Amino acid sequence: MKKRLIYIALSLTSVGFSGFAKQPANVLDLKESITDNSIIYPESFEVDAQKMLESWYMRNYTDTDERYRTSTNPNTSDEMMRQRLADLHTVIDMPYNQIVRSYIDRYMEKGRPMVASLLGLSIYYMPIFEQALEAEQLPQELKYLPVIESALNPNAVSRSGAGGLWQFMPASAKGYGLEVSSLVDERRDPYKSSRMACKLLHDLYDTYGDWSLAIAAYNCGPGNVNKAIRRAGGDPKKHDFWSIYSYLSPETRGYVPMFIAANYVMNYYKEHNISPVLPTRPLVTDTVGISSRVHFDQISKVLDIPKEELRILNPQFRADIIPGSAQHQYMLILPSQQAQAYIMSEPEILAYEAAKYARRVNAAPGDLYVDETIEAGDDPLLASSGSNAGDDEEAVEDDLPSAPPARTNSSMNPSARTVTHTVAPNETINDIAERYRVKVADIRSWNSLRRNAVRPGQKLRIETTVADAQLAANTKSSAQSRQVQSAPNNNSQAAAAPSSASRQQKKAETASSSSTKKNTRQQTARQTQKAATPVNHEIKSGESLSVIARKHGVTVEELKRANNLKSDNIRAGETLKVPAKKGASASSSSKSSASKSSKSKSSKKSSSKRKRR
Repeated sequence: MKKRLIYIALSLTSVGFSGFAKQPANVLDLKESITDNSIIYPESFEVDAQKMLESWYMRNYTDTDERYRTSTNPNTSDEMMRQRLADLHTVIDMPYNQIVRSYIDRYMEKGRPMVASLLGLSIYYMPIFEQALEAEQLPQELKYLPVIESALNPNAVSRSGAGGLWQFMPASAKGYGLEVSSLVDERRDPYKSSRMACKLLHDLYDTYGDWSLAIAAYNCGPGNVNKAIRRAGGDPKKHDFWSIYSYLSPETRGYVPMFIAANYVMNYYKEHNISPVLPTRPLVTDTVGISSRVHFDQISKVLDIPKEELRILNPQFRADIIPGSAQHQYMLILPSQQAQAYIMSEPEILAYEAAKYARRVNAAPGDLYVDETIEAGDDPLLASSGSNAGDDEEAVEDDLPSAPPARTNSSMNPSARTVTHTVAPNETINDIAERYRVKVADIRSWNSLRRNAVRPGQKLRIETTVADAQLAANTKSSAQSRQVQSAPNNNSQAAAAPSSASRQQKKAETASSSSTKKNTRQQTARQTQKAATPVNHEIKSGESLSVIARKHGVTVEELKRANNLKSDNIRAGETLKVPAKKGASASSSSKSSASKSSKSKSSKKSSSKRKRR
């Protein structure tokens, strides 16, 4: 008997539910009386709203009277809220029920700081939305959809991958002509995304003829709405959002009630003691067409605009790069005062640190990115000493960077020309930089060098503005400088040559040979005396005390004593006094004595041979 009663009860429940599904009865009563205790609040209430509150713009360019914190939310009856919604001049129905009330309370209680910020941001965004809606002749109350979609955060991205103010999925965005790539995401463009969202809403309304269904389909897609209508049964043309409410997903069930709540909140915030966050500077903007590739850093530095402000106004550029070209022009939004400044300064902007932001179009096997975290001269171990040690080449191959580092900070002159330089023996990267009047960091950047070491015979690409005549003079001067630096080693060989030749000379040698030796000794003496004379050294960019000391064959301490330096800090352009090398005079004397001794021994041997004959 008990089992039979349970079976009858289940049967009646099934029949009753089926009858409700096929006959929605009075939809108007359902709108007012429907309840739901399992409401799911969307991401915009928590994640997107928190990001918006912590944004750079809200922290730097806004202010508020803090009324939402100091004043409490007054108690408001259901009848008062119902009447206020009825008083709104809207085309779309704004029914009031327990679900709508739960969203209004959520905004007015826990979400009070968010509402104040939304009101402040709406000063900038609402005119954009209203213009797009007017172009499609759609109800103006739809401008509050981005409030519930993204909390007016253009960089909002949902768990499902929807992005931007209007939360387009990538496929839908591309279907409506929006670009979604690694550099550009036009779902985040307030102007373009608003126009496309209005086109989509227009198409959805043409499909269903009911705004509540069109709004629901905007959230979950037409397929899910159609499925809910089929499950609800009855005449599809007589259904609206509330009649299919139970057949929708939990997330979509709260979408239309939340839209109604957003319209209430954005119109009646004063009655709940909430004051809007107001901008401390006017958000008057203008647009500039960009037909060249340019980085936000270049615009920021030349026009003196905070880069974060550029990001706020142009969130569609994901990597701070505007990939403009002659074939594709992008619109850049700027404060109205800077828009004209950009047009006037565009050549300067494009030339600012152009090498740093240039796109890499050619690459050869073995090329390395440039690591500028350690500048030339900061670490003596990474600087070239003038002698290209055998382990330098091996070290370059082993020092592969673990990640692509930042490029150099050099600026590129549009009039510069490209030349190929072949590294000469004993030539350092500092010598090359001085000859072409460029920076060491630039040479490393142009040739993907990780260190300052270069090898004889190595081909280097140089961007220079030095004329050919001046370049030839620089080349001759540099060659003479290297010859003087290598003179001590050559002199020792020259001093030893007369001794070796005197031991091997034969009786038949003429007086001209003696004259040649005499000239060699005199030249050696002059070069040795020159090496022993103190010289002045002008500090080049990137040089350190250790580099200069090795170049002149002295120690760092000797340099510091000669110039009364208390630390190792030096500046480019200053002149250092380089002391004479230790033992230079003694070396000269010993070489001269050795030469005389050798000559004396040779003379004695020759004399003894003549006597025996």
